[in-house]
Amino acid sequence: QVQLVESGGGSVQTGGSLTLSCKGSGFTFSAYSMKWHRQTPGKGRELVAHMTSAGSGVDYADFVKGRFTMSRNNMENTVYLQMNNLTPDDTAVYYCNAQLNPKMPIADHWGQGTQVIVSS
Repeated sequence: QVQLVESGGGSVQTGGSLTLSCKGSGFTFSAYSMKWHRQTPGKGRELVAHMTSAGSGVDYADFVKGRFTMSRNNMENTVYLQMNNLTPDDTAVYYCNAQLNPKMPIADHWGQGTQVIVSS
């Protein structure tokens, strides 16, 4: 059974930090590029960060550059998102996403999401 399970969300004040984790199982984790997305009712879904399968490359959305760091441990089938200097605009449900072939998004795997709330 394919699973992606996020954890680490919570409530923090402006300027605080959180580290999200996403553990995969039931598929060849190391073969998949991994992404973190976030979703809010007002903005819809936004891509936050994207890392290649080997972890050799990572891209960040402009609105998190310099504040968020994505990493992965393929031995533990886990990807992380270290979030620093959080602001209320970072309040969202954060989802991890595993992608094998960008031309076949229907085959992607998704986690259930973890809520992040940043208060001013």
